[in-house]
Amino acid sequence: MVTYHKFDAIVVGSGGAGLMCALELSKHKHLKTAVISKLYPPRSHTGAAQGGISASLGNMEEDSWEWHMYDTVKGSDFLGDQDAIEFMVKDAVDVVYELEHMGLPFDRNDQGKISQRQFGGHAKEFGKAPVKRAAHAADRTGHMILQTLYQNCLKNDVVFFDEYHVLDIIENKGRVAGVVALRLEDGELHVFQAKATMFATGGYGRMWKVTSNAITLTGDGVAIAYRHGIPFEDPEFYQFHPTGIYKLGILISEAVRGEGGKLMNGKGEYFMTKYAPNLKDLASRDVCSRAIYTELRAGNGAGPDKDYVYIDVRHLPPEVIDHKIPDVTGFARTYLGVEPKTEPVPIQPTAHYAMGGIPTDIDARVLRDEKNTPVPGFYAAGECACVSVHGANRLGTNSLVDIVVFGRRGGKSMVKFCEENDFAEIPADAFKPVEERIERFRQMNGKDTMYDIRAELNELMDRDVGVYRTEQGLTDAVKKIRELQQRYRNISVKDKGKYYNTELLEAMEFENLLELAEAVAVAALARKESRGGHARDDFPKRDDQNWLKHTLVVKTAKGLELKYKPVVITRFQPVERKY
Repeated sequence: MVTYHKFDAIVVGSGGAGLMCALELSKHKHLKTAVISKLYPPRSHTGAAQGGISASLGNMEEDSWEWHMYDTVKGSDFLGDQDAIEFMVKDAVDVVYELEHMGLPFDRNDQGKISQRQFGGHAKEFGKAPVKRAAHAADRTGHMILQTLYQNCLKNDVVFFDEYHVLDIIENKGRVAGVVALRLEDGELHVFQAKATMFATGGYGRMWKVTSNAITLTGDGVAIAYRHGIPFEDPEFYQFHPTGIYKLGILISEAVRGEGGKLMNGKGEYFMTKYAPNLKDLASRDVCSRAIYTELRAGNGAGPDKDYVYIDVRHLPPEVIDHKIPDVTGFARTYLGVEPKTEPVPIQPTAHYAMGGIPTDIDARVLRDEKNTPVPGFYAAGECACVSVHGANRLGTNSLVDIVVFGRRGGKSMVKFCEENDFAEIPADAFKPVEERIERFRQMNGKDTMYDIRAELNELMDRDVGVYRTEQGLTDAVKKIRELQQRYRNISVKDKGKYYNTELLEAMEFENLLELAEAVAVAALARKESRGGHARDDFPKRDDQNWLKHTLVVKTAKGLELKYKPVVITRFQPVERKY
């Protein structure tokens, strides 16, 4: 049985980008808007964002959008598109105040204004000294954004389809006309017809073993677009956050360093003065992650295997720990049995954030090629999209800015498209490819299991496509991933049922990760330089002459094809990054 639905606009994904988009659409009562999510919306991964949302409010000290723009461009290692970055940092101030007016409970300073804290890579006067730019709600800012947006969407009568897993888009003569989804409750297919479709489906960090990403971040939206011939932009640039809980990867927010926490090696040395003499522990994430690995390689790690370092907050006042960073210090107690007030907390870099994704413009329109040709009716925002405002490395707190700025911008763009266009027809058998894919998995009865292959992928991605990369390691990774793809055709899915068949869903999710992992490794192997989150031991220098360009990986019938397009440079010419 297949059920059909018809809405003017549909949003796939219920994190901050999706809800911001839906809320903007819902202001136009003549348009019917629906949000489709494989989760109950408040469980979306935006809720894991901790430390703050950056905007040059200037509530604590002088600040400007030009400084914020410079920091974002510099943090991106000059790969970010500067027209998009300028739009984002200018719009950030307005969006933060809009969130405040919706009811988001930001912390306040002594004047009753939104409080702001320091964060890595954010500085005043074009990099001279750290600046307080991150607006925050304790260390649960993302959670508060998610709750605020969800409540306002409910107030505005947005229709929610919770626990519906979108598995494909429907195309009609190059235009996206809707999506096909599987309802988890009973395994039935649902076809959603729409004038405009937004993907806000999050990232794909679960291809690594040590990751801060929730188990649901399996690259669904990126993989769907990728299979339809839409490029995967800049997949080689993946951010490893320096402070994940040892072995678990659960995030110790950058807010800890923003409040004065320091990175410490096994010898008790605060080592960031060696790597970033000006910003020290508030240098950008790629700089801090590489510094940690350099310390480990030098034998300066802690523990029996010397494979981790510490984040130290023992010198901070107890009230700062209790009131400004309560959640993340609570994580240390819960997961490690460590008391942060008296003990340093063991940490290691953790796979955290995708700078690459579905190519889009500043209106969140999906782009089909290196000529920036829009796909009519198709939009993307948030971590699944690549505008590109983060370039080769994202600054902390800029992810929350990205999702609300471009989620709202995408909503405005979709309103205009819906008002100017009618519905595109959908074929009567639009659901068939999805039905056949599901049946293929149901019939699988091979010797391998998805869990074994997933464990192998996680290990090789951590080893060969992690913080540091080499020609040999990446070559081996590409070969191994392709072997795993072949083996995956012969797995066994033992649960043949329809009702909440989580084994089937995980099998399809992992197929997405296997496809995307190949693109990540292939693009990383091709890029013979070090830039931002992509660090090559064999090519340690940034090479602007040959590699100041975006990668586009295209999936074709003959295999993967690499294309490139130029970076948009407006105000700031590339220079050496110094911290």
